[in-house]
Amino acid sequence: MAKADGKSFIFYGVEEIKTEYLETFDFNSVNQYIKTETNEFSAVCPFSGLPDVATVVIEYYPEGKKCIELKSLKYYFTSFRCVGLYQEGVTKRMYDDIKKILKTSKIKITTIYNTRGGFDTTCIEGELWNIILAVQRLERKN
Repeated sequence: MAKADGKSFIFYGVEEIKTEYLETFDFNSVNQYIKTETNEFSAVCPFSGLPDVATVVIEYYPEGKKCIELKSLKYYFTSFRCVGLYQEGVTKRMYDDIKKILKTSKIKITTIYNTRGGFDTTCIEGELWNIILAVQRLERKN
C-alpha cells in the first residue's frame, strides 16, 4: 500500500470511540420522523493522519420508543476526533452504534465529507424510506 508523504500524526484505534457516551430518553411516538444534523464532526484519515471533517445527518423513526440525547451524541462524536478510521467505516460504525441504542430498524446515517484531494465523498448507511414503503404496501394488501 502507498504511504502518505510529509509529516505524520499519532492517532488511535476504534477502541477509543466512546459508545458508552450515548444516552437516550423515552419517547412514545413511533411514527414521528426525526432528523438531527451537525457540521462539527471530525475523525482522522488513517492513510494520511489528517482530519476528515464532515456534516453528519441522522434520520430515524423511534420504533424503540427512544430518542438520542443530543449532548451525549456530541460527546460520542467528539470521541472520534483522534481515531484513525476511513470515511466509510465511520459511517458504518455510527449506524451500528446508534441503531443499537435506539432499537430501531428505520434509521439512516449520512456523512458528507469536506472536499479532500479534489474529491467529494458522501457515505450513506441504512434505509429509511424503502422500509416505510414496504410496510405501507403490506398494510394495503391486508
